[in-house]
Amino acid sequence: MSVAIQLSEFTTLRLGGPAERLVEAREADALVAAIGSADAERRPVLLVAGGSNLVIADAGFDGTAVLVRTSGVAAVRDGDDVLVTVAAGQDWDAVVARAVAEGWSGIECLSGIPGSAGATPVQNVGAYGQEIREVFDSATVLDRRDGATRVFGPADCDFGYRHSLFKHNDRYVVLDVTLRLRVDARSAPIRYPETARSLGVEVGETVPLELARDTVLKLRRGKGMVLDPSDPDTFSAGSFFVNPVIDRSTFDKIVERTGETPVNFPADDDGVKLSAAWLIAHAGFDKGYGRDGVAISSKHTLALTNRGSGTTDALLRLAAEVRDGVAARYGVELRPEPVLVNASL
Repeated sequence: MSVAIQLSEFTTLRLGGPAERLVEAREADALVAAIGSADAERRPVLLVAGGSNLVIADAGFDGTAVLVRTSGVAAVRDGDDVLVTVAAGQDWDAVVARAVAEGWSGIECLSGIPGSAGATPVQNVGAYGQEIREVFDSATVLDRRDGATRVFGPADCDFGYRHSLFKHNDRYVVLDVTLRLRVDARSAPIRYPETARSLGVEVGETVPLELARDTVLKLRRGKGMVLDPSDPDTFSAGSFFVNPVIDRSTFDKIVERTGETPVNFPADDDGVKLSAAWLIAHAGFDKGYGRDGVAISSKHTLALTNRGSGTTDALLRLAAEVRDGVAARYGVELRPEPVLVNASL
């Protein structure tokens, strides 16, 4: 009797039951063929690359899980820029490390983010003052509706805060991503106050690429946000909740009602982006809080972790408790950032 392979082996949370079928794709053509075959058989498809943004049910996935293992980085100079095309399955931090080594500026503050390059436009990945949409040039995309591959530019992708056309949309599969980076040994202007303080510079200044990368990696390690097999605080899906964006009047009402001023940042359309980590902590959930083998990270309140004996059910119960606690205190509903597979919150 064959033993089902648990999807927990392929997620950073180390959670998730078996898939009905597991296929590995190392080339773009193989990836397209695997998806096409499953679609022809009307089987559900789950794409698994770095597994850093997936919360998979303990029952697993009743369909075909495709391990995206495509790789490769190609660069073409374009004036003062370089166009860098990266296969969807390529390890993201390896891309950043290469960019820094080559003197390609624009993604250095996205260092240490686990997962694959193909996932970055899906989430419009961002951290420490940089976002993928700022350097995104194009992506080769499979349209599962007709089996055709197309090239999408920035205007096609509906980028927003932790959002894109591809998020929660099974129609399109990113096969590769092309980034437009600046040929420059110095970073893009430092925007994030925490990064600037750690660097000892003012917001808006630039620093050598290697210094920016090293500083961000240090900050992320301090929050348990760089994968470490010896540290259960890194057995997470990164930030579990998206920083909520509310309108100015709602923010003023929160301040008036609670007598507290949540940590906040300007958002588009005169909105206010709140710190989900601040909301969680001030709603009474301390670092390390948890039970049943899962807990809030001991380093960062925004990460929910598997301490080694947890289950997806236990993790989602903890997430619901945190979400409901924040809603009760501040009237703000936190939304999960990871993709929930065969599960709900």
